Amino acid sequence: MAETWNEVQLISDGFERVYVELEWCSGPRTGLADVDGRPHYFQDHDWEDADEADEYSVWPASNTVVRLEREQWAIFARWNERDDAGTVRPETYPGQGGIDARYDELTLLLAPYRQLPDDARRLVGEVRFDAGARYRVEGLDYWIRWRPSR
Repeated sequence: MAETWNEVQLISDGFERVYVELEWCSGPRTGLADVDGRPHYFQDHDWEDADEADEYSVWPASNTVVRLEREQWAIFARWNERDDAGTVRPETYPGQGGIDARYDELTLLLAPYRQLPDDARRLVGEVRFDAGARYRVEGLDYWIRWRPSR
């Protein structure tokens, strides 16, 4: 199991909150997290070469887009709580389409904002975990500390 830190220590060490996970494969690949205190999309470049820090492209997300992303994330997180409790079946997962109309609508609305823009910044991200539940309506159990890419 990964070592965990409390929120005060994470903030003190310069780690920032992750709000939405769009893809995970041996580590965070795409999602929405604070970068310099403001929400940004992030997309990993070199996940096959995973170590403790990966290089990401990051680009800002508007307040409206953040609200929509967090709305969709909340639908997933609530479903995941029910899945963990055994009260829903895997085939009810909203991300597969045709299950939750609002989730599907949000996927279409958000698609253009999730595309990597040409002017995205490159940063290196280091991940640390807190002791909370993996998926929560307010975000995830991992935080990222960003530094300039070489």
